[in-house]
Amino acid sequence: MAFNGTWKVEHSENYDKFMEQMGINVMKRKLAEHDNLKITIEQTGDTFHIKESSTFRTKDIDFTLGVVFDYTLADGTEVSGTWEMDGEVLRGKFTRKDNSKVLTTTRSLVGGELVQTYNYEGVDAKRVFKKQ
Repeated sequence: MAFNGTWKVEHSENYDKFMEQMGINVMKRKLAEHDNLKITIEQTGDTFHIKESSTFRTKDIDFTLGVVFDYTLADGTEVSGTWEMDGEVLRGKFTRKDNSKVLTTTRSLVGGELVQTYNYEGVDAKRVFKKQ
């Protein structure tokens, strides 16, 4: 339950390059750089409720560890996949519905910050969130 709380994006690393690799157009990438994303995480056992809120949208996501679910990324890309708990790291593996390519992501706590990493087609990115 260590992830529980509200987290606000502090900074990103290589996020523009990652979004470019995902095929997101330059206008949406520029907007995403300043999205002021907040993530509220509520974990109860293996079940998670996550609320993502940004300048552009608010979305509620419910999932259970190890159970496949569908999700639409902020740019409209549809994926299907799972989150798993690996020790104290949440690991997500999602397959795009449009091209069957895999997006992997992790969430971990590092020095009191929530660090989310992404990998798509060999391009890595990271977003760091501070607890509110």
